[in-house]
Amino acid sequence: MSQTPRLARQMMGDIAPKLADLTDEVPFGDIWERADLSKRDRSLVTVSALVTLNRSEQLPFHLNRALENGVTQAELVELITHLAFYSGWPTAASAVNTLKTLKG
Repeated sequence: MSQTPRLARQMMGDIAPKLADLTDEVPFGDIWERADLSKRDRSLVTVSALVTLNRSEQLPFHLNRALENGVTQAELVELITHLAFYSGWPTAASAVNTLKTLKG
């Protein structure tokens, strides 16, 4: 393990070190690194799940990650608009408001 703590360890390692380690190792260390889907595609899937499930606390991180993985803001808006008819208008409106607050 490197000298610099990984992201989950930095965010929650002080209170939940095992959860932080599992988060760094499994979803971010294994699942996000699998070759059969691109990181861009994984971002689209993840953002879709978070919007649909109304997981607003994790959404900003994954919206930023999607932008870093090559998803455009216009594509995110289109994804959220599409989801409005499947996950509900309130979840889509909240997601657009979250996207609007991001830098970039």
